[in-house]
Amino acid sequence: MNQALLKDRKHHNQEDPLIGDEAHGQLGIFAKPLPCFGCGIGWFSFLLGFVFPLLWYYATILYFGNYYQKDPRERAGLAANAIAVSTGTHFFISILLVE
Repeated sequence: MNQALLKDRKHHNQEDPLIGDEAHGQLGIFAKPLPCFGCGIGWFSFLLGFVFPLLWYYATILYFGNYYQKDPRERAGLAANAIAVSTGTHFFISILLVE
């Protein structure tokens, strides 16, 4: 950086505003933790889906209903549920067709 600009900045004693600084009340949109113990609805449903598979279907409906537009951090977990539903459905259909 130009040394003249640095000296001028020190002379005026300017401070850079921090991004998302709590003192300034400018919290980022994703500063709050995700629901369901901080891992999000998608991953929470994915993990519990191994015990209660209907949760995978619930999360898949949320995924295709564009729930992740409220918080893009949810997209990966909800997509994992859609993949689990697709894989499980194909698996069970292939078992039924073989018999």
